[in-house]
Amino acid sequence: MYKYVIEGNRPLSGKIKASGNKNAALPCICATLLTGEKVVLRNIPEIEDVRVMTDVVRELGVTVEKTGDGVFSFEAKNIRTTVVPKEGAQKMRASILLAGPLLARCRRAILPPPGGDVIGRRRLDTHFLAFEALGASIRIDTEFDISADRLTGTDMFLDEASVTATENAIMAAVLAEGKTTIFNAACEPHVGDLCRMLCAMGARITGIGSNLLHIEGVEALHGADFTIGSDFMEVGSFIGLAAVTHSRLEIENACPENMMMTRLAFAKLGIRWETNGNNIIVPAEQRLKVREDIGGAIPKIDDAPWPGFPADLTSIMTVVASQVEGMVLIHEKLFESRMFFVDKLISMGARIVLCDPHRAVVSGPSKLQGAKLSSPDVRAGMAMIIAALCAEGTSRIQNVYQIERGYENIVAKLSSIGAAIERVPV
Repeated sequence: MYKYVIEGNRPLSGKIKASGNKNAALPCICATLLTGEKVVLRNIPEIEDVRVMTDVVRELGVTVEKTGDGVFSFEAKNIRTTVVPKEGAQKMRASILLAGPLLARCRRAILPPPGGDVIGRRRLDTHFLAFEALGASIRIDTEFDISADRLTGTDMFLDEASVTATENAIMAAVLAEGKTTIFNAACEPHVGDLCRMLCAMGARITGIGSNLLHIEGVEALHGADFTIGSDFMEVGSFIGLAAVTHSRLEIENACPENMMMTRLAFAKLGIRWETNGNNIIVPAEQRLKVREDIGGAIPKIDDAPWPGFPADLTSIMTVVASQVEGMVLIHEKLFESRMFFVDKLISMGARIVLCDPHRAVVSGPSKLQGAKLSSPDVRAGMAMIIAALCAEGTSRIQNVYQIERGYENIVAKLSSIGAAIERVPV
C-alpha cells in the first residue's frame, strides 16, 4: 500500500506526454481472444488495469509477451477455459469485456460480476440484451453464464449508448453469421480504436465513429499490428492542472481532434490553449474567469455521451472551477455517486454546494489548503492530485491504487515538470 505526499503551490513547466488510452487498450486486449494468431498492440499504457487484464487473459490461455515500451504481443492459440477468474475480474469494470470475445470464439463465457470504480450503479442489462439479440442465452446467479450454439446477425437498438455494451456487441457480432446493425451505438474514440483494430484483423465494420454500425460477420479473424490512440481523459487532466497552477505545459501526443467539446467546456472557465501539430500548449498566464451565459445566467458544464463532454472529466472540472472567478454548475448526469468526492475538496477550502448526487455549484476562486485525502475512483483521485498541487502546504492522498489503475507513471510524469510529489509506503 502506498500514498502520495504532495507539496503544493509550486510553478510547473515543461513537456508531458499523454499515454495510450486505457479505455481503448482494455477492449483491444480482450479482442485478441477472437483469433488464434498473434496480435501486437502498441502504445499500451502500463497501468494497473492493464496489468490485471493481461494476468486474466493469461489465465484463460493467452500467451502474453512484453516486447518493448508499451508494446505487447498476444497469442490466443489455445483458450483453455471460458471461466473468467474471480479475483482478477472483480478488480476492474472492464472484465465484462471478456464476455463478447469468449462467446464469439468459444460459444460460452462464465464471469463473476465486475468490480471497478465506486461511482454508483453501473447496469449491465444492455450487454445481455445485445447477446440475446444475437442468439445467446443467459443464466444469472452468483455469476453470469452466457452461451450460444450459434450467433446470428440481427438489427439491435441499444437501450443506452453504453461504451462497454457497444464493444461487447461488436466483438460478438464480428464472428456471427450474417449482418448485424447496431443502432444507438456508443461512438467514443476508444470504440473507434476497437473497430479499427478488428478491421485490421479482418472484420468488416462500417460506420466507425458514428452511432450506427454495420457489421458483416466473417468466419475467422487473423493477426494484426495495431497502435492505440492517446488518452484524451489524461490530456484533459493535464490541461486542468496547467490552468490551476498557472503553468505553461506542452502536452505531447494530445490528439487535439478529440478535444473539441472539452475545449468548449474549458472556455467557459476562461481557459484556452494552442495546438502545435499533435501537441497542445497551455499558456501560463490566463485570467481564469467564468464566462456567463447570455443574460448573466450561471453557466453549467454537463456531461453526455460522445461527442458530448466526457463524464470522466467532471471531477477534474470541479477542481478547476474552484480556482476560477465566478460561479458554475457542474452536472454529472450518468453516475449517482461520482460527485460525492467534493466533500474532500470542501475540507481543503473549496466553496462548493452539493445540491444532490448529480449536481454541484462551485464558487471561486478558493484558496485551498493541504489535507489528508483518500481516492474513491480513478478520476476523483487525479482531481485530488490537481487540488493538492495548487493548494498551500502538504497533502497526503491514500488509496492511490485507484489512481494508478488509470494513470501511467503519474508520479514520474508530474515530477518531470516540477511537481513536488512522492510515492511512499503507508
